[in-house]
Amino acid sequence: MIKEFFDQFPYILVGLEILYLAGIIFLAGKIIMDTKNTSKTLAYLLLIIFLPVVGIIIYFVFGVNYRKNKFYTFKIERNKQVYQAVSTYIRETHYKTLEKYKDEIEPFLTTVNFLYNAGHSPLSQGNHAEILINGEGKFEKVFKVIEGAVHHIHLEYYIYDNDRIGNKLADLLIKKAGEGVIIRFLYDDMGSGKIGRKLLKRLKEGGVQVSPVNKITFRLLANRVNYRDHRKIIIVDGAEVFTGGINVSDKYINPNPRQYWRDTHLYIKGEAAFYFQFLFFSNWIFATEKIPEISQLYFDHKSKEKGNSLIQTAASGPDTNPSIMLSTASAVLSAKKRIYIVTPYFIPVETVLNAIKQAALSGVDVRLMVPKSGDSRVVNAAAYSYYEELLENKVRIFFYKKGFIHAKTMIIDDDFSCVGTANMDVRSQELNFEVNALIFNKEINEKLQSLFHGDMNDCEEIHYDSWKKRPKYKVFFEHMARLLSPLI
Repeated sequence: MIKEFFDQFPYILVGLEILYLAGIIFLAGKIIMDTKNTSKTLAYLLLIIFLPVVGIIIYFVFGVNYRKNKFYTFKIERNKQVYQAVSTYIRETHYKTLEKYKDEIEPFLTTVNFLYNAGHSPLSQGNHAEILINGEGKFEKVFKVIEGAVHHIHLEYYIYDNDRIGNKLADLLIKKAGEGVIIRFLYDDMGSGKIGRKLLKRLKEGGVQVSPVNKITFRLLANRVNYRDHRKIIIVDGAEVFTGGINVSDKYINPNPRQYWRDTHLYIKGEAAFYFQFLFFSNWIFATEKIPEISQLYFDHKSKEKGNSLIQTAASGPDTNPSIMLSTASAVLSAKKRIYIVTPYFIPVETVLNAIKQAALSGVDVRLMVPKSGDSRVVNAAAYSYYEELLENKVRIFFYKKGFIHAKTMIIDDDFSCVGTANMDVRSQELNFEVNALIFNKEINEKLQSLFHGDMNDCEEIHYDSWKKRPKYKVFFEHMARLLSPLI
């Protein structure tokens, strides 16, 4: 019937074809102007040209740059307001610490200065830092610290599941709210799809202030899916912080040994909590469009327990500079002896990839630990496509076989460590809200080195000669997946 209609009125079909072609040309121009990343630009152009209609839908769902939209203009303006309230302390903290410890952090001074200038992130001193292994190690500490909260508890999570561990934490939050503690809870509406209305209602009725960061009305048409709040943060009384790879879900406490989940988290007590609080308030004001009264009680960093860790925070998101990506590349290029990287997803931006290859070819012992099998066939294939060139450039690669390794850590030489929420992929380094803690401390470095060597016992090292002999059809699929990596 449709064919008969167009046979009778062929000029209508010609008109539609002209309109479609004009639309494609206009959209191509928009992609070229709005998309800064060259590989991403080419990927979107190929999609709209070779996948008619479908490619256009994919672009509008995943590719529109909302940072130029009023949606994020509001957040950028609110960030400035929050920063003005704390700028004096941030400036004084940074320069005081820098003056006192300049010799200790001299090898990474470029990275430290970059983070301060690009993201107002101060280098802080006197912090106690503690590595927490898996959910079993994290949640025991979390419950203990939250139990002792007096003034406030702030939480920000990518995944919060309505399961045993999620309900146990909810019960404790409701209990503390009943004691008069102020509790604010941010969650990512995409990642926390399993939190459930009943649990959210129970939290709100129990006195917990709750808000999604980006509210998703129609999940299948979620055009803000690109900008996920992938952070995992807890701040207690402005002095204690938890961050790292572990979300709120039963799978992180390994109830099933056959589905082992290996992850790393970080506990901090001290001045470093100040910047995490700044990040939280920025996102809270953005999510709720309300500005709470921010008193000094939210920044009570003067803990009785003093530590010896210098800590600086790298944070990224659609409202900031790509601080995590650029600080990672900067730190890698500062290495003299070793770089140990653990990441569940390795689809690096070109800047980081080239820095890693340069370090390895300079004689630095560069090791990458990744899962043997990821949770997505396409993502896994895209990651595999990078391994041949890494191996060819002297990078050692280890496939973790005991289960799924979800940790996001980096160790450089003897003093620098990084524990955070950001994967080493395009999404984490260019799109998501992420946060990494950079720790300048020998003991933390040694602890993470020990964990890395221990995890190597559950790994299989791959070598260039054998890797290069993979079947050609696999290599082809991997390179096809790599073409889509800017969109994954």
